[in-house]
Amino acid sequence: MNQTAVIGAGVMGETLLSGLVRAGRRVDTLLVGEKRPERAAELEERYGVSVVDNVEAATKADTLALVVKPQDMADVLAEIAPALRAGQLVVSLAAGITTSFIESRVPEGVAVVRVMPNTPALVDEGMSAISAGTHCDDVHLTEAEALMASVGKVVRVPEKQQDAVTAISGSGPAYVFFMVESMIEAGVHLGLPRTTAHELVVQTLVGSAAMLKETGEHPTVLREQVTSPAGTTAAALRELEVHKVRAAFLAALEAARDRSVALGSS
Repeated sequence: MNQTAVIGAGVMGETLLSGLVRAGRRVDTLLVGEKRPERAAELEERYGVSVVDNVEAATKADTLALVVKPQDMADVLAEIAPALRAGQLVVSLAAGITTSFIESRVPEGVAVVRVMPNTPALVDEGMSAISAGTHCDDVHLTEAEALMASVGKVVRVPEKQQDAVTAISGSGPAYVFFMVESMIEAGVHLGLPRTTAHELVVQTLVGSAAMLKETGEHPTVLREQVTSPAGTTAAALRELEVHKVRAAFLAALEAARDRSVALGSS
C-alpha cells in the first residue's frame, strides 16, 4: 500500500493534505511530518492522519511532498536524507528550488519532481506545473499529477520553464487580487458604496473567468465583444494603453521570473 507523507504543515501543506482526503485517499496511507505538538494534535483531530517527525515520515513513505519554504529546503533535506532510499519519490513544492539541488542532497536513485502550485488550491482551483528530475519516469510523474490534481489542474512542463511558470501562475493570483483591489477603489472614487463596488468587481471577475474557460475563445475576441466603437470600454482601454499597462505586466512578470531564478541559484 503506497504511503504518502506531507512534510511541512503550513497553509499549502494542509491544503494538499485536505485535498487528498477529499479526493478519497485513505487516511491510513497518509502521514504528516510536523514537529510542533499542538499543530500535530490539531491535524490528527481534523483529518485522522498520523503525524510523525520528518525522519519517520521519510522512512515510512513511498512518496514525500516537501511543502517547505525555499530557504528551509537545504535543512529539511539534510535532516531526512539519511532515511531516504532509491525508488522513493520526492515532490518539491518550493519555489525556485531545482531538481538538481534536491538530487545532490539525497541518495542516488531517489526520484524528484518539481512542482509550482498556486494559492487557489485552497478552493480546489489551483494550477500546478510539474517537471521531472533525472531519475523520474512516467509512473513518478503520474503520481505527482495525482497529488496535485486533488487541489486543481496540473500540466507538465520542462524544468527550464518553471521560473516562467512561477511568474505567471505561481505569483499570478496576487496580480489578479491587485487588479480587483484597484477596481474596487476606483468604484469608491466614482461614488459607489464600497460593498457595492466589491460585489460588482468580484462577480465581474468570476463571470469573465467562466467565459474564458467555458467558451474557449481567445481573450482578444471576448474583449472585442465588449468594446463598442467610441464607447465607454474603448475609452477605458485607451487609458490603459496610454499608461502602458501591457508593458508594466511584462516588466512585472520578468521581475518575478528573475527572482525565481535567484531563489534557485542561492
